[in-house]
Amino acid sequence: MVPRRISDIDWARWKATDLATLVFVHRDERLLLIHKKRGLGAGKINGPGGRVEPGETLEACAVREVQEELRITPKNLEKAGELLFQFVDGYAIHVHVFSATDFEGTPTETPEAIPIWVDDDRVPYEEMWEDDRIWLPRLIAGAPFAGRFIFDADVMLDHELW
Repeated sequence: MVPRRISDIDWARWKATDLATLVFVHRDERLLLIHKKRGLGAGKINGPGGRVEPGETLEACAVREVQEELRITPKNLEKAGELLFQFVDGYAIHVHVFSATDFEGTPTETPEAIPIWVDDDRVPYEEMWEDDRIWLPRLIAGAPFAGRFIFDADVMLDHELW
């Protein structure tokens, strides 16, 4: 059966295809985002991130991905939340979301991403994944979160957040 609702999945037995991280640098009521140029979510605005490599810790992955995508090193990295995504095509990803309050270097465009600073109250949700408008306000507010989402390609079919 193709899952279309959160209740269609036995989450106790659910297994992700990939483990990944997302990082959001948040300081002075501004958020550092990226316009993703390739990979999952290409063309969308998001935070830098990607898949955890074998033997890599979540924190090391978070730092590496930001370095690769923006040429900066995040500082004061803290776990903000966890997100479980199930796509109807069978792909599943478990994302650990981090926030950082500072960084070293200058955000720079790379083959993977273009850096974009936005005010907390001007997040371009219409150019992001649908789920971002549900949980990103919690990250901005400094509140922990966890969520489960069902997607059919770019369309969110169902979700729950706690």
